[in-house]
Amino acid sequence: MKDFAGKIAFITGGASGAGFGQAQIFSEAGMKVVIADVRQDHLDEAMAYFKEKKADVHAIKLDVTDRVAYEKAAEEVERVYGSSPDLLVLTAGVNVFGPAEASTYEDYDWVFGVCFWGVVNGLVTFVPRMIKAGRGGHITATVSWGAFSAAAMVAPYTAAKAAALNLLESYYMALKPYNIGVSALCPANIKSKIYESALNRPEGLQNTGYNVSEDTQKFLASIHQHGMEPRVLAEWMKKGIQTGQFLIIPYPSGPRMVEIEMERFKLYATPEGTQELIDRASQPLTAEQLKMMSEREGYEIKPGPRQGLTDTSGFGKAKSDNDWIDQNKKHQ
Repeated sequence: MKDFAGKIAFITGGASGAGFGQAQIFSEAGMKVVIADVRQDHLDEAMAYFKEKKADVHAIKLDVTDRVAYEKAAEEVERVYGSSPDLLVLTAGVNVFGPAEASTYEDYDWVFGVCFWGVVNGLVTFVPRMIKAGRGGHITATVSWGAFSAAAMVAPYTAAKAAALNLLESYYMALKPYNIGVSALCPANIKSKIYESALNRPEGLQNTGYNVSEDTQKFLASIHQHGMEPRVLAEWMKKGIQTGQFLIIPYPSGPRMVEIEMERFKLYATPEGTQELIDRASQPLTAEQLKMMSEREGYEIKPGPRQGLTDTSGFGKAKSDNDWIDQNKKHQ
């Protein structure tokens, strides 16, 4: 998909953060844009922006875990713009941080519901409509760097993102005969409000094993303020779509980053390699690692012991009433 003018885009999570940046860039490229978002306040703010720009943008309030609502949204797109989308962008996401061993069913149900099943729901809803339209098109999802880098503190998130990445590769192969491209956008830190998601999770999924408070969310916000600007990320996406790229790693060192992560699996496959990974975890970061981590996090990672931003909030820890958790255990 090389030309965007006059075509239709549907973007989940499109009213804030990465999705809003995508809506801006593709609107400016001449597309008719539908922004779908679960938060009405974000939709109102986004639409105020687009009305001032006199852009052809339509808003739909949508919970991506609700399949009936997804079908209604698809029907609304066709009613408003006369056709299914040419560009389907699945960006809605949530995250929460805490030790894997403290996770509850609800932690998994919530994160997988949005980050994996939200992608499934978008594909199952729109792919048949796009195929029937016979115009080709493109599908992309904001999969996250987490799809490659499992971490003990974000197990539900990285598992959901890895599943979404695998799923998208399947669709990448399946949809080629229909002239529908598929891409997986894999950023790390983005300047977004995803940190608010843990304080707005559904009532029935409130039970978490993690320490989540106003203070931990403020700390998470301090991390995201260093992240990639949403418009910059959207430009990476746009270029990747135009070139037909499946993996869009939005960093100068992107291909090398993937190469290193794939090496991890090779090392896991032998006892000697596994021990090498264990040994590496206690070693100072190399100059190359420092460079790539700085690109992903959005701030300079300096030589010395592995470090991040200073935290006194208890971010990433288990709830204090989890009696099987040793809070002094250090995760690799």
